[in-house]
Amino acid sequence: MEKWTLFLDRDGVINDRIIGSYVRNWSEFEFLEGVLEAMPILARKFDCIVVVTNQQGIAKGVMTEADLNKVHARMLVEIEKKGGRIDQIYFCAEHERENPPCRKPNVGMAQQAKSDFPNIDFDHAIMVGDSITDIEFGYNMNMKTVLIETKVDIDRVELEKIENKIDYKYSGLQDFANELNNIL
Repeated sequence: MEKWTLFLDRDGVINDRIIGSYVRNWSEFEFLEGVLEAMPILARKFDCIVVVTNQQGIAKGVMTEADLNKVHARMLVEIEKKGGRIDQIYFCAEHERENPPCRKPNVGMAQQAKSDFPNIDFDHAIMVGDSITDIEFGYNMNMKTVLIETKVDIDRVELEKIENKIDYKYSGLQDFANELNNIL
């Protein structure tokens, strides 16, 4: 059986995205419905699970890297309590105007994951995200792409332009997890 890697965006996939702001601390973090139930299913199906998240709130000074690390540490504990796992979290703290290699849709975080986990094969990887940049990130690395349709403010015109880059669409991570046998 082939080994598969799962790349997950965070805001809008794992937790509720705060429109126009950032999750700055644990009190602002809220798991989306079905995520904690989905994570054990995903842990059984995927050899490696990584989170790739743009976090320019750090560059904007609305939170620190230490704040982000505290949120991620608590998120991992809660996921592990339910029998799930995340093997690594990658984030890009730089501002989007700088267009750094790590910021999705650029592929720096995927390349870092491959460096840390040499067994990753992007032909056997899935990127799950709620934004156009997530889909382009996965597409740029030849991954299967999954759009989680939680982003109410997504640019519909831009979304139509990349429709051919989306392999699957689901309402949430639990729906995706329940359909994995039809994808892998």
